[in-house]
Amino acid sequence: MAETSLATVCGIYCGRCSYLGEACSGCAAEEGRVFWTRLDEIPWDVCPIWKCCTEERQLEHCGLCPDLPCATYLDLKDPNDPQADLHKRECIESLKHRAEVGTTRWLEEQKRLPENRRPSATD
Repeated sequence: MAETSLATVCGIYCGRCSYLGEACSGCAAEEGRVFWTRLDEIPWDVCPIWKCCTEERQLEHCGLCPDLPCATYLDLKDPNDPQADLHKRECIESLKHRAEVGTTRWLEEQKRLPENRRPSATD
């Protein structure tokens, strides 16, 4: 698996995802057709954030978008996750950091973070 397939457009590092390998190969490798888009209750076959970023805006990731955070980005979250808003804020900061340092360095930093640690621009 190419290392860049672990870098999502939305700021999540796939290397810490429990679905990686069995149910999913990573956002980039799946071209936005990640494991949760295959669930019956999900109305899309492609992640709306991935579609907006890569297909419509032709960007590597949302951190390069002048409209971050937009409604598409903010509205897509797990309604059952009480920390969803916090997670979004952390991902936005991580995306801004990624835009500053580049994806290669961002990936190196993400690999060094502990398993239970979410990304932050201060890392």
